[in-house]
Formats: sequence, structure tokens, C-alpha cells
Amino acid sequence: MTHAAPETPARGPIGAHMRTGPLQAGQRVQLTDRKGRPSTITLRHGGEWHTHQGVLHHDGLIGQTEGIVVANDRGHEYQVLRPLLNDFVLSMPRGATVVYPKDSAQIIQVADIFPGAHVVEAGVGSGALSISLLRAVGDAGTVNSYERREDFGDIARGNVEAFFGESHPGWNVFLGDMQERVLEVEAPGSVDRVVLDMLAPWECLDAVATTLAPGGVWVNYVASVTQLSRVAEAIRASGQFTEPEAHETMVRGWHIDGLAVRPDHRMIAHTGFLLSTRRLADQQQPLQLKKREKVSEASAEDRLAWPANDPEASWDEDTMKERTVSPKKARKAGALAQKLADAAQEVSHDR
Repeated sequence: MTHAAPETPARGPIGAHMRTGPLQAGQRVQLTDRKGRPSTITLRHGGEWHTHQGVLHHDGLIGQTEGIVVANDRGHEYQVLRPLLNDFVLSMPRGATVVYPKDSAQIIQVADIFPGAHVVEAGVGSGALSISLLRAVGDAGTVNSYERREDFGDIARGNVEAFFGESHPGWNVFLGDMQERVLEVEAPGSVDRVVLDMLAPWECLDAVATTLAPGGVWVNYVASVTQLSRVAEAIRASGQFTEPEAHETMVRGWHIDGLAVRPDHRMIAHTGFLLSTRRLADQQQPLQLKKREKVSEASAEDRLAWPANDPEASWDEDTMKERTVSPKKARKAGALAQKLADAAQEVSHDR
């Protein structure tokens, strides 16, 4: 009588083991005190979390289910939960400013990111948007991220691996200018979606038009009205895309305490604009919408020429008042992100 070999347990979706089951060493947990103040730590065997209120031993959390309430050596209690994606993004090491969760959610929806999609992203920054895109495309999809700074790429790799617990099989980071590198990597018409978070996305128009499949969606995340106007006019002038649509998202929380129900005094207001459009088939012209006055060729050229015809204006970090990240700070964030990634991978190796 022959005995069949035991079946190997089916592997779940990538990163799922970091989100469910008992708490394990290498995973990050969020500790919230009675004043609602959250703190995020990475669990270690024999590790300790020190605050002015006392010491909490990691071994008292490892192996427990999330959702418990624990006390430190001085009796101060904390609610223990795994951080959600929103929490992870706002607490992870960063070089460049992250795309806020409210904008990432809108990008996934507006761009119609679907399981199995092939997505191009630039720039990668600290990897916040990359994580959302990778979760949306799933194990069968791919995200090719283009980044000019190698140190930012290192930070993003660490953060992505820390979140998923391992390298995502569908993620690739390419260094260099997107408008040049994407033509070397992507075949014409092979990309389903393009998401750009950069200072001058109109410089990538030809590259996007070449690689994006007909019907594909192109979403731009820009911070200022001048950028929004410039990229919209460039898209219209190209004649290769549908009429662009733009919006911004503001989130206002509410205070709810018995009969005291009112808007919070603070809100997450403007962070950036989203401008979306879709690739038309070759040799097709976009419909001129009746509600929009037709712009003469001369006026369109004048608008696209600015700021090229203005020697005092330029699209750079100083002119746009972008926060410059020093190489030292980026290296420090990259080292921390890699440390968290190494800890998370220990969980995957122990499975």
C-alpha cells in the first residue's frame, strides 16, 4: 500500500501572513494609550519598549491575538492592534513626502487599478503609493516604478518589504528619468495604467502615449495649480487623449461624544490635485466638448511655452517650493526601512 505524500499548504496572497493570525516577532504593532496616542513598534524576542510611563516587554505580546489590552510594569494600559495600511504609511521611514492615504485611495479608484494589471509609476518616493498599487494589482499584476534618486529607491524597497514581509514578485524599481527609461523597458502599448507623481509630468507625455495601451488610464498627482494647468494643456494639445478631468480630495473628521456631534476643528485639506485622462486609439482625435470654448492654436502654444519663454521661471524644487531631502537624511531613512524589512522577512522565513 502506498501513501501519498502530504500536501504542501497552499500559499496565501503575498503579505497576508503579516495581517492575520497571532502576533509574531518581526511584525509591527500599534500601541494606543488611554489618551488615544498611538505608538508603533516592531516586536522582538526579548525586546522592551521604554517610555516615561514604564517598560512593556515584547514577549508579553508575541503569540497573542491582536485586539488585546496589556499593561506595562507600572500598570499603564495599551490597546494592541496591527497598524492598518494608513497607519503604516504615516509612521514608516520616509525621504520624500508620502502620498497621503486619502489620495492613494482616490488614485486606485480613478485609475481603475485592477488585479493582474501592468502599472507604471514615477517617482517612487518613499514607497507609500507603491504599496497601494501592489495590493491592488495582486500577485498576478506588475508595478514598474521609475525613480531618479537611488537613495529614495532604497527607502521604498525597505518600506515595501517591511509591509509585505518579503519582496513583491511583481514589483521592479528602475533608476533614471522616466521619459527615457520607460521607452527602454516597456513595449509600445503594453502598459495598462500610468501614475505619475513628479514635478513636470508633461515632459513624459510622448513616453506615456507610446507605452500606454488604447483605453489605458493616465493619472497625474501634482501639488500646485500651475502644474495642473500646464499638464492639462499639454494633454489637450497632443490630441492623443480624452479630455482631462481634475479634482482634489479633502477629508474632515467629526467629533462624536453623546449629543456633542460636530466637525473636528482640524481637517486634512489640500495635499494635491489628481488629473486623469485616457489614451485614444492611434489616428483618432478627441471630441471637442461643447461646454468648453475652443482654444486657438496660437493661445494654446503660448500657454504651453510658459515658463520656457520666461527666464525667471523654471520647474525645479526651489521654484516649486518643494521640500529638499538631504542625502544624509535619505540614507538614515533607508537604513531604518531596511531594518524593518529584515525584521518582517524573519516572519516569512519562520512560516
